[in-house]
Amino acid sequence: MSKNIIVALVLVLAAGSSRAQDAASPPPMDPKRKVNEQDCSKGIDTDGRGNLMCREVTERERRAMIKEKERQAKARKEAAERAERERLERERAEQLAREEAARKARAAEEERLAAERRRAEAAAAAAAAAAAAAERERREKAEAEARARQRAEQEAREAAARECRRLEQEQSDGRALLASFVAKYGKVEEFKEISGQISAFLDKARKAKPCPPA
Repeated sequence: MSKNIIVALVLVLAAGSSRAQDAASPPPMDPKRKVNEQDCSKGIDTDGRGNLMCREVTERERRAMIKEKERQAKARKEAAERAERERLERERAEQLAREEAARKARAAEEERLAAERRRAEAAAAAAAAAAAAAERERREKAEAEARARQRAEQEAREAAARECRRLEQEQSDGRALLASFVAKYGKVEEFKEISGQISAFLDKARKAKPCPPA
């Protein structure tokens, strides 16, 4: 066997011995990484998260782990249910807020319409009052004018009656004066002729026109 072959075998044996030593003495765990502790009785999850440490788990620990998982599952369920309740309550509150806003908007619109109706009714009432006042003023004016006409007509009738009575009195006074003249001077020769004429005048039937009532 040549020297080269001997040297190659020595190198191969040395390399195998070095790899065996590396496998028997793994490098220490990185203290900066977390420890991923797993149950050796189950399949190992080598997902690379943390330093893997396998150990035997007792039945008590296994029951505690199951109980803890159940507790966590229950807690997650309760949290999900609580989140769902909170979501429903939040949606309900938002719905109530929207309904309240809509109610307030409707109330504001109804109040606006009611205010407009009140203003329209007030304007109509004011117009009606103005029209009634104008009609009352017109009626009062017409009545005053009618009363003035009646008063003027009454005064005219009274004046006519007074004038008629005055003329009638003057005629009566004149006839009495003529009768007195005839009685006093009728026998005087100078007044006999005129006295006869006066007597003939006084003897005529008088067509007296009655005076109108006052």
